[in-house]
Amino acid sequence: MDLRDIFQLSFRTPHRFQLYRLNVFLSLFFFWAASSVPAQDKPKPTPAQTPPTITDPDDAPLRVQTDLVTLTLTVQDTWGRVVSNLTKKHFSVFEDGVEQEISFFEDVDAPASIGIIYDVSGSMGGGKIGRSRRALERFMLTSHPSDEFSLITFSDKVQLLADRTRDINAVLDKLTLVKPGGNTAFYDGVYLGADRVMRGSHNKKALLIISDGVDNNSRYTFNEMRRFLKESDVIIYGIGIYGNGDGGGEGALTRLAESTGGRAFYPGLTDGSFDEICERIALELRHQYSIGYVPKDFRQDGKWRRLKVKITPPRGMPRLSVRAREGYFATPLIQNK
Repeated sequence: MDLRDIFQLSFRTPHRFQLYRLNVFLSLFFFWAASSVPAQDKPKPTPAQTPPTITDPDDAPLRVQTDLVTLTLTVQDTWGRVVSNLTKKHFSVFEDGVEQEISFFEDVDAPASIGIIYDVSGSMGGGKIGRSRRALERFMLTSHPSDEFSLITFSDKVQLLADRTRDINAVLDKLTLVKPGGNTAFYDGVYLGADRVMRGSHNKKALLIISDGVDNNSRYTFNEMRRFLKESDVIIYGIGIYGNGDGGGEGALTRLAESTGGRAFYPGLTDGSFDEICERIALELRHQYSIGYVPKDFRQDGKWRRLKVKITPPRGMPRLSVRAREGYFATPLIQNK
């Protein structure tokens, strides 16, 4: 008897036995179905699966290597032109006189978090603000499209007018509203600017300082500000726009810039060099090298480590110069939020 015969027999019975026959039918059906399935080995337990490899960088866990020292380098030829397309083998890094092994090297047009530190004290009258605003517009238009800008002004007090924005027009609009007046809290402005860019989203950090005078109204001293800058790994570019009878701040601006691997400029307001310098700084920020190394004898003892970077030009290339920060304090990494 096959399944078809069982089905016909079950439903030809009188109505009073229909429920009973149905039960018999179901029992016979499941017995037939079980006997029709070929014997199989007992299934083996499924082993625990290995978590999938994360391929999307946004999903990957954050890994912070606190003993990796990173440097941003600017290379120029004897005519002051920025030099790109060098490789790791052309650089040597020394920490306290000991050569280190470069474990990270990058030569890309990378975006930066940039703080614009803008003097709006009383001495910035007479058209200086309007002239420098046009130069700043040229700087931002030449910068990387993904750069983010913070705008900090200083006179008697320091004000944060724009915080880590990519909206160039918003920054320029803020500058049209400022009125020069008061004293010069230069050091406080630089300190706040470094703090803001350290909280930025890009690895490269820079300050562009525009001023025409000497600090005379800050809470922070020069040494306190300079110490903070050494800990923050921020590159400083300074533009001193001194006119007749101005000046005196060149020394501080130059020392700050050179200690971080940046530069200070002192253009005239009427000869067109101000605009050219702003464009030059923007291009330089887009053509820098990033290198990193793990110190051979790393100790987080808080002491100053002096750095020296040497460059060996490729054959046939003229003498090159390299700028980088002077050193770092060997302290644990502090992440701003």
